[in-house]
Amino acid sequence: MSSSPERRQVAYGRHHELQNIIISPIDSNPDGYWVVQVIQTESSPQGHSYIHGGAWRDPTITASSFEPTEALLRSYPGLPISGFASISYRLSAHPDYPQNKKETPVTQYRDAKHPDHIRDVEAALAFLQNTYNFGPRYILVGHSCGATLAFQAVMGAVAGHREQSFNGAEDSGIDVEQVSMSPAPLPPKLTAHPMAIVGVAGIYDLRKLQNDHRDSPAYREIIEGAFGTDELLWDAVSPAQMEGSRGIEGGWKTGRLVVLAHSKDDELVDEGQQTALLEALKGWESKEAQIPKRELAHRIRHVRFLPISGGHDEAWSIGEELARAVKFTFVELQKMGIAPEPEFLGGSERV
Repeated sequence: MSSSPERRQVAYGRHHELQNIIISPIDSNPDGYWVVQVIQTESSPQGHSYIHGGAWRDPTITASSFEPTEALLRSYPGLPISGFASISYRLSAHPDYPQNKKETPVTQYRDAKHPDHIRDVEAALAFLQNTYNFGPRYILVGHSCGATLAFQAVMGAVAGHREQSFNGAEDSGIDVEQVSMSPAPLPPKLTAHPMAIVGVAGIYDLRKLQNDHRDSPAYREIIEGAFGTDELLWDAVSPAQMEGSRGIEGGWKTGRLVVLAHSKDDELVDEGQQTALLEALKGWESKEAQIPKRELAHRIRHVRFLPISGGHDEAWSIGEELARAVKFTFVELQKMGIAPEPEFLGGSERV
């Protein structure tokens, strides 16, 4: 894998400067998988357990925060990766970064509310699929509320929040590269869902998150800032709450693998979030994937839990644990006979 990436920042939408993707294609591996990252996290200053900043709203964390992880993944020999893409999307308002609406250009103003965030993620994924034609050969990776968005993209009750008028990449007024595409509008839904989803330190049950941290008002503030005050809506968009046709089981019929990673040292999101989603995924895992028989020898699905180490933000700021989760996912896909065998598999290197 190339150690000298050529990254491009590309606009996938015209409404906001945050509608962009950092893309790193790898021409030497055209038959591999794409690793697509959705990243937005909670940030807390050193010495405080109270959340400072927050999910769906922190303007200091953008697509470029995936770079430490990407650098590590590029250093691993033999990973079957054809490209990397890290998605930025419109953010909700943040009290620590106030804006004057009258003086701020609309393309810079941060006031996103659900379903703005998931609409952007889906538009970005459709843009990538139309541009690089990788179909289902991609792994969707999310950290914290990025993991929420990754699973929302395949939920029966949430997926499909796409603006019909979106017509491809356009200039948002910032220094981004335009990618030529078909003049036809993007399809209203993704052409293909991911083969695997990796959730690292994820938020999967909004009501539970708030109830488990009643002593910290910032949790409710964060959730209401992104989704409003209706707790029934919180449930409807929570991957661990919606089961059957409205959940992952009903929406992600072609999916093959889920990897959930969590650290016991995570000071912001407790392991109860992963436990809740593991329970909700039992129905999905027990059913066979709906794929043509000619494509694969079996339709088995797996859900795997990966213990990681370090604090909440260290997974992406250092990158080692986030990269390890992606590497682990490739090993699991190979065991299932879905991905080519990485060179390190069977060696002594820690997965």
